[in-house]
Amino acid sequence: MIIIESLQILPRYRTEVADELDSILEYWINHTVDQANGGFYGSVDSNNVSDPTAVKGVVLNARILWTFSAAYLRYREPRYLAMASRAYRYIVDHFIDRKYGGVYWSVDGKGTMADGRKQIYGLAFCIYGLTEYYKATKDDVALHLAEDLFHHIEKNSLDRTNGGYLEAFTQGWKLSDDMRLSTKDDNEKKTANTHLHIVEAYANLYTVSPSEKLRENIKHILDVFEQFLINDHSHHLNLFLDETWRIKSSLISYGHDIEAAWLLLDCAEVIGNAGYISRFKEISIRLADATAEGLDEDGGLWYEYDPAKDQLTREKHSWPQAEAMIGFMNVYQLTGNEKYLQHSLKAWEFVKRHMKDKDKGEWFWGVNSDYSPMQKEKAGFWKCPYHNTRACMELMKRINVELNNK
Repeated sequence: MIIIESLQILPRYRTEVADELDSILEYWINHTVDQANGGFYGSVDSNNVSDPTAVKGVVLNARILWTFSAAYLRYREPRYLAMASRAYRYIVDHFIDRKYGGVYWSVDGKGTMADGRKQIYGLAFCIYGLTEYYKATKDDVALHLAEDLFHHIEKNSLDRTNGGYLEAFTQGWKLSDDMRLSTKDDNEKKTANTHLHIVEAYANLYTVSPSEKLRENIKHILDVFEQFLINDHSHHLNLFLDETWRIKSSLISYGHDIEAAWLLLDCAEVIGNAGYISRFKEISIRLADATAEGLDEDGGLWYEYDPAKDQLTREKHSWPQAEAMIGFMNVYQLTGNEKYLQHSLKAWEFVKRHMKDKDKGEWFWGVNSDYSPMQKEKAGFWKCPYHNTRACMELMKRINVELNNK
């Protein structure tokens, strides 16, 4: 095993991700603000050409809100607060459903409702963004809106018979026939992805508005992961399930595995329950080891693999690399095993070589097996400043902890 001189490597890693965070934030300030119609463009292509007619998704706007709120909390840079406030006002003015409650899934380029369905994933990200904005501003309305969305999820989405949460509803809160987040997903009533981001949102809400009910909700979702959403045999996530928790897909998403590996433990630590923390430390290690099956020799993480078909999606998307940077660092902190730090560092090296657009800024959507960039959006419905900025901020925080402990 190669012994890493962490006292030399970790400060450099911290400096590089700090510089990268600044670069990503600058890109979004310069290329995504929709001056004509308000808010942010629904799409900016790989050549930085914006489309003012593109639909604007609630997930994009909620992730912008979280990102710039978190960045402002770190740096107290007024421009970051201005971006966060812009996202906040746009969500309040255009996405809040004042008739039925909750938030729309999307609006058109001018801010009129395009798709009014209630995707619980979207509500969760709004809670995540609103609570971070509340931390930055102490705006009581933002906290009230986050708590209101929490109550809508609990009232409408919680499965009181089988546990967990149902995926999607019509604008008027009837169970939807189409549960999918996107056309690539299976049409099932429960997913690991949505549960992961509900618990993430609830944990952030707990940091600013703790209650016994919310604490129990977080514990419930962690139990759901342990009992149903993490495969007992493979230790990968079970991605798609029916309402009674029957597994409906064999697909493996390496990015979601490694994201869950650190995020679930983070949620257990937020509620401060020693039993959950202990269990999810072990789960973190198992998830990270399962994820490592998807690492290529170049340090990059493959996108998806279906063992039932022995079919690997030979693409490396940007967001799983960001999650690998955090997830493997997390397990290094838990175990002290240098191989996990190597995985995190190699993921970052892969990002620098292949994901960063050195000419036009931001990260490519991903690369193909020959390392050619995928010609997809730089910013859009799903390409948001969330995974990569969060990775930079998490790495900075975790490296500080490591260096202070040396």
